Amino acid sequence: MRTATGPALRLACLDAEAPPLFSLWSEEHGRTGFEPAVAELVGAELGRPVEWVRVPWTAMIPAVQEGRADAVLCGQGITPARQEQVDFTRPYAVFHESVLVRRGSGLRSAEDLTGRRVAAIENSTNMALASTFAGAVTVGFGSSGSDDVYGEMLAALESGEVDAVVDDDVVFVPLGENDPRFEVSFTVRTGNRWGIGVAKDRPGLLTSLDLALARVIADGRHRKVWEHWLPTLEHPFEGA
Repeated sequence: MRTATGPALRLACLDAEAPPLFSLWSEEHGRTGFEPAVAELVGAELGRPVEWVRVPWTAMIPAVQEGRADAVLCGQGITPARQEQVDFTRPYAVFHESVLVRRGSGLRSAEDLTGRRVAAIENSTNMALASTFAGAVTVGFGSSGSDDVYGEMLAALESGEVDAVVDDDVVFVPLGENDPRFEVSFTVRTGNRWGIGVAKDRPGLLTSLDLALARVIADGRHRKVWEHWLPTLEHPFEGA
């Protein structure tokens, strides 16, 4: 690990409360959570302090493409659509997808969602999964550029505006098993890989980030961060 003497590593992110992934930015603590911890590991390995470029969900990849941020490290599943826009490092996380419903709803399977309103972030892997539930009515969130898409989906579920929410299993961890409002209906082991996105005209930066990430995974630092923030989820990188 190097001393952070280089230029700031500017990372695009959503400024929202989504523990254990990330917290709202604060003057005192910056951002905390699993993704900021991974960012700090990578930044330290490169000798560069991390600077967060806080933008709405829909503006993160454009911020990278326009040079306002060096990369995006914020909930970016590596999908073909996103790979057309940016290049990705190796994964820093692998998550599955869960369906959250109101407690006591009786919804236990994809078949139970027929005719039900199912929410997911637009143009996400979660929406792609929701679209496979035969007869379900998908409801997209996030197109308005909101800073708290997750919070809006939970509010819609609680109010009855939607009947289910599809998201990566990690975001439902803080709700626990005893939340009086919600419960996980079922989980689909989709193995979504999340990576750091870099503009296509910056291959040198991509290589640097990828190699730094490889080193912190190989030497066990990544595992320590994972087990601290995501103790109920299996570490996805064998032998690391």
